[in-house]
Amino acid sequence: MQAVAIDFETANESRTSACSIGVAWIEDGRVVETEEHLIRPREMRFNPFNTAVHGLRAEDVAGAPEFPEVWHRFARRLDGRLVLAHNASFDISVLRHTLDDYGLDWPACHYLCTVVLARKAWPQLAAHKLNYLADHLGIALDHHRAGSDAEACGRIALAATRVLGLERLDDIAMATGITFGQLAPGGYSPCKGGNPPPRRRRLVPVI
Repeated sequence: MQAVAIDFETANESRTSACSIGVAWIEDGRVVETEEHLIRPREMRFNPFNTAVHGLRAEDVAGAPEFPEVWHRFARRLDGRLVLAHNASFDISVLRHTLDDYGLDWPACHYLCTVVLARKAWPQLAAHKLNYLADHLGIALDHHRAGSDAEACGRIALAATRVLGLERLDDIAMATGITFGQLAPGGYSPCKGGNPPPRRRRLVPVI
Protein backbone atom coordinates (compact mmCIF):
# COMPACT_ATOMS: atom_id res chain seq x y z
CA MET A 1 0.00 0.00 0.00
CA GLN A 2 1.16 3.49 -0.79
CA ALA A 3 0.95 5.86 2.16
CA VAL A 4 1.62 9.44 3.10
CA ALA A 5 2.59 10.85 6.50
CA ILE A 6 1.48 14.37 7.38
CA ASP A 7 2.24 16.83 10.14
CA PHE A 8 0.81 20.29 10.85
CA GLU A 9 2.19 23.12 12.94
CA THR A 10 -0.29 25.81 13.99
CA ALA A 11 0.09 29.51 14.74
CA ASN A 12 -2.20 29.47 17.75
CA GLU A 13 -4.78 27.34 19.56
CA SER A 14 -7.22 27.42 16.62
CA ARG A 15 -7.40 24.34 14.42
CA THR A 16 -7.71 26.69 11.43
CA SER A 17 -4.33 28.33 12.03
CA ALA A 18 -2.03 25.93 10.15
CA CYS A 19 1.26 27.69 9.45
CA SER A 20 3.29 24.74 8.16
CA ILE A 21 2.64 21.27 6.77
CA GLY A 22 5.04 18.40 6.29
CA VAL A 23 4.30 15.57 3.87
CA ALA A 24 6.32 12.36 3.51
CA TRP A 25 5.42 10.06 0.62
CA ILE A 26 5.84 6.32 1.17
CA GLU A 27 6.11 3.75 -1.61
CA ASP A 28 7.29 0.14 -1.61
CA GLY A 29 8.09 0.19 2.09
CA ARG A 30 10.26 3.30 2.16
CA VAL A 31 10.00 7.07 2.36
CA VAL A 32 10.71 8.32 -1.17
CA GLU A 33 10.05 12.05 -0.86
CA THR A 34 9.52 14.63 1.88
CA GLU A 35 7.99 18.08 1.46
CA GLU A 36 7.58 21.01 3.82
CA HIS A 37 5.44 24.05 3.04
CA LEU A 38 4.92 27.24 4.99
CA ILE A 39 1.31 28.43 5.13
CA ARG A 40 0.00 31.93 5.74
CA PRO A 41 -2.95 31.56 8.14
CA ARG A 42 -6.07 33.57 7.41
CA GLU A 43 -5.69 35.13 10.87
CA MET A 44 -2.07 36.16 11.36
CA ARG A 45 -2.04 35.70 15.11
CA PHE A 46 0.90 33.76 16.50
CA ASN A 47 0.60 32.60 20.09
CA PRO A 48 3.94 32.86 21.92
CA PHE A 49 3.43 29.31 23.21
CA ASN A 50 3.16 27.92 19.67
CA THR A 51 6.14 29.96 18.49
CA ALA A 52 8.17 28.59 21.40
CA VAL A 53 7.37 25.08 20.16
CA HIS A 54 8.07 25.39 16.43
CA GLY A 55 9.95 28.68 16.15
CA LEU A 56 7.73 30.19 13.44
CA ARG A 57 6.60 33.80 13.61
CA ALA A 58 4.23 35.90 11.52
CA GLU A 59 7.10 37.39 9.51
CA ASP A 60 8.27 33.88 8.55
CA VAL A 61 5.02 33.11 6.73
CA ALA A 62 4.03 36.60 5.55
CA GLY A 63 5.01 35.78 1.98
CA ALA A 64 3.77 32.18 2.03
CA PRO A 65 0.62 31.03 0.20
CA GLU A 66 -2.61 30.42 2.06
CA PHE A 67 -3.77 26.86 2.65
CA PRO A 68 -5.81 26.27 -0.56
CA GLU A 69 -2.80 26.90 -2.81
CA VAL A 70 -0.63 24.54 -0.77
CA TRP A 71 -3.37 21.90 -0.52
CA HIS A 72 -4.01 21.79 -4.27
CA ARG A 73 -0.35 20.94 -4.89
CA PHE A 74 -0.77 17.41 -3.56
CA ALA A 75 -4.46 16.76 -2.76
CA ARG A 76 -5.00 14.49 -5.78
CA ARG A 77 -1.89 12.52 -4.96
CA LEU A 78 -3.53 11.46 -1.69
CA ASP A 79 -6.09 9.33 -3.54
CA GLY A 80 -5.80 5.67 -2.58
CA ARG A 81 -3.14 6.28 0.06
CA LEU A 82 -3.27 5.52 3.76
CA VAL A 83 -2.66 8.77 5.66
CA LEU A 84 -0.36 8.51 8.69
CA ALA A 85 -0.11 11.05 11.48
CA HIS A 86 1.44 10.97 14.94
CA ASN A 87 -1.41 11.92 17.27
CA ALA A 88 -3.77 11.86 14.29
CA SER A 89 -6.67 13.33 16.26
CA PHE A 90 -4.81 16.66 16.13
CA ASP A 91 -3.55 16.64 12.54
CA ILE A 92 -6.77 15.28 11.05
CA SER A 93 -8.72 17.86 13.06
CA VAL A 94 -6.52 20.66 11.68
CA LEU A 95 -7.06 19.31 8.17
CA ARG A 96 -10.84 19.07 8.57
CA HIS A 97 -11.29 22.48 10.16
CA THR A 98 -9.01 24.22 7.68
CA LEU A 99 -10.73 22.63 4.69
CA ASP A 100 -14.08 23.72 6.13
CA ASP A 101 -12.77 27.23 6.76
CA TYR A 102 -11.98 27.61 3.06
CA GLY A 103 -15.04 25.74 1.80
CA LEU A 104 -12.96 22.89 0.37
CA ASP A 105 -14.10 19.27 0.11
CA TRP A 106 -12.66 16.69 2.46
CA PRO A 107 -10.63 13.96 0.75
CA ALA A 108 -11.77 10.36 0.85
CA CYS A 109 -9.11 8.34 2.66
CA HIS A 110 -8.31 6.08 5.57
CA TYR A 111 -5.87 7.21 8.22
CA LEU A 112 -3.77 5.63 10.96
CA CYS A 113 -2.52 7.21 14.16
CA THR A 114 1.09 6.13 14.65
CA VAL A 115 0.81 6.71 18.40
CA VAL A 116 -1.82 3.95 18.47
CA LEU A 117 0.38 1.79 16.24
CA ALA A 118 3.50 2.39 18.34
CA ARG A 119 1.70 1.26 21.49
CA LYS A 120 1.04 -2.05 19.76
CA ALA A 121 4.57 -2.44 18.42
CA TRP A 122 6.50 -1.31 21.52
CA PRO A 123 4.23 -1.78 24.55
CA GLN A 124 7.27 -1.92 26.83
CA LEU A 125 8.24 1.71 26.20
CA ALA A 126 7.45 4.29 28.85
CA ALA A 127 6.28 6.84 26.26
CA HIS A 128 5.27 6.91 22.61
CA LYS A 129 5.88 10.55 21.75
CA LEU A 130 7.44 11.26 18.38
CA ASN A 131 10.81 12.39 19.74
CA TYR A 132 10.97 9.48 22.20
CA LEU A 133 10.30 6.92 19.45
CA ALA A 134 12.70 8.60 17.04
CA ASP A 135 15.45 8.41 19.64
CA HIS A 136 14.62 4.77 20.42
CA LEU A 137 14.71 3.81 16.74
CA GLY A 138 17.66 5.97 15.72
CA ILE A 139 15.58 8.13 13.39
CA ALA A 140 16.94 11.61 12.66
CA LEU A 141 14.48 14.26 13.85
CA ASP A 142 14.38 18.05 13.87
CA HIS A 143 11.39 18.09 16.18
CA HIS A 144 8.49 20.41 15.31
CA ARG A 145 9.80 21.05 11.83
CA ALA A 146 6.79 19.75 9.95
CA GLY A 147 8.76 17.99 7.21
CA SER A 148 11.04 16.23 9.67
CA ASP A 149 8.12 15.26 11.89
CA ALA A 150 6.19 13.83 8.92
CA GLU A 151 9.19 11.81 7.74
CA ALA A 152 9.82 10.47 11.25
CA CYS A 153 6.15 9.50 11.49
CA GLY A 154 6.42 7.55 8.26
CA ARG A 155 9.61 5.80 9.32
CA ILE A 156 8.08 4.88 12.69
CA ALA A 157 5.11 3.30 10.89
CA LEU A 158 7.43 1.27 8.66
CA ALA A 159 9.54 0.17 11.64
CA ALA A 160 6.41 -0.87 13.53
CA THR A 161 5.25 -2.91 10.56
CA ARG A 162 8.53 -4.83 10.58
CA VAL A 163 8.47 -5.31 14.38
CA LEU A 164 4.97 -6.76 14.13
CA GLY A 165 6.13 -9.18 11.43
CA LEU A 166 3.94 -7.66 8.73
CA GLU A 167 4.77 -7.14 5.09
CA ARG A 168 2.52 -4.17 4.35
CA LEU A 169 0.93 -1.25 6.15
CA ASP A 170 -2.54 -2.39 5.14
CA ASP A 171 -2.01 -5.63 7.12
CA ILE A 172 -1.95 -3.64 10.36
CA ALA A 173 -5.69 -3.51 10.97
CA MET A 174 -6.26 -7.27 10.81
CA ALA A 175 -3.08 -8.12 12.73
CA THR A 176 -3.48 -5.65 15.59
CA GLY A 177 -7.19 -4.93 15.94
CA ILE A 178 -6.60 -1.27 15.14
CA THR A 179 -9.49 0.32 13.28
CA PHE A 180 -8.30 2.78 10.68
CA GLY A 181 -9.89 6.19 10.85
CA GLN A 182 -11.87 7.27 7.84
CA LEU A 183 -12.26 10.68 6.26
CA ALA A 184 -14.79 11.38 3.52
CA PRO A 185 -16.87 14.30 2.24
CA GLY A 186 -19.81 12.98 4.27
CA GLY A 187 -18.02 12.73 7.62
CA TYR A 188 -15.24 10.99 9.49
CA SER A 189 -14.55 8.30 12.06
CA PRO A 190 -11.57 8.17 14.44
CA CYS A 191 -8.71 5.70 14.48
CA LYS A 192 -9.24 3.26 17.34
CA GLY A 193 -6.71 1.11 19.09
CA GLY A 194 -8.62 -2.09 19.64
CA ASN A 195 -7.68 -4.21 22.63
CA PRO A 196 -4.70 -2.90 24.63
CA PRO A 197 -1.60 -5.11 24.70
CA PRO A 198 -1.65 -7.63 27.54
CA ARG A 199 0.16 -6.53 30.66
CA ARG A 200 2.59 -8.80 32.45
CA ARG A 201 0.95 -10.08 35.60
CA ARG A 202 2.66 -9.22 38.84
CA LEU A 203 3.44 -12.24 40.98
CA VAL A 204 2.71 -11.77 44.66
CA PRO A 205 4.63 -14.14 46.94
CA VAL A 206 2.56 -16.31 49.23
CA ILE A 207 3.64 -15.98 52.85
